[in-house]
Amino acid sequence: MTQDQASTAFPTPLVLAGAGKMGAALLRGWLAGGLDPAAVTVIDPQPSPEIAVLCAERGLRLNPDAASPAGALVLGIKPQVLDAAAPALGAWIGPDTLVVSILAGKTIADLKRRLPAARAVVRVMPNLPASIGRGATGAVGSPEVGPQARAAAERLLARSGLVAWLDDEALIDAVTAVSGSGPAYVFLLAEALAEAGVAAGLPPELSEQLARATVAGAGALLDADAREAGQLRRDVTSPGGTTAAALAVLMREGALPDLMREAVGAAKRRAGELSG
Repeated sequence: MTQDQASTAFPTPLVLAGAGKMGAALLRGWLAGGLDPAAVTVIDPQPSPEIAVLCAERGLRLNPDAASPAGALVLGIKPQVLDAAAPALGAWIGPDTLVVSILAGKTIADLKRRLPAARAVVRVMPNLPASIGRGATGAVGSPEVGPQARAAAERLLARSGLVAWLDDEALIDAVTAVSGSGPAYVFLLAEALAEAGVAAGLPPELSEQLARATVAGAGALLDADAREAGQLRRDVTSPGGTTAAALAVLMREGALPDLMREAVGAAKRRAGELSG
């Protein structure tokens, strides 16, 4: 296989262990991207009705009795069930199997302890917008992940949105704090903006609509415009105007920038506490 082929081919046979919200989103993305359904096995003791129907309609294997080494094993199970699931999952791992884990808090070393047959392991931290193909995913590979394995992992993750590769696994905790937890910060902003609109006299439903559309529209503009966020902010802020008056409150000492640094720091510390 050439490097170009490796970058466009899915590693098969492909086994998805855990078809919850994120695993199911990845699966649908792979199928939409041309993955042969006959090359896919889904392992989920309690699959959702939607996953059961998808497997039946598209010809994906669901919870087969026998296991054999896969080209890639994607771990989408809940982190707390890894210990119990590891013996059965190990049967799907051969010397050339690429293991991709989206298990929060489980380090590469921890995964290898529980899955001793695993060699090439990629640990990823996706976020909720990955479920609509607009995510931000941090990824880091074990030393055994060479160019071909990395290209295969990239192919598996590309449908989720941005994939940023890390040189140091220790950065995963910071990624978790910024992009992993980040959507909740944005949702809180929309929630707070809507509540502030009500306090300013708007009807609740209208304020919710305006706040939601404003946050979504600003995000779309940030995505479409190559300028830095700070430059976009300055461009929409007229000296002495209404936006300037509001930003003077949000950017004063102890306000939004300081609170965001404190919040990200707290999330990073908690991610470190949960690792292992």
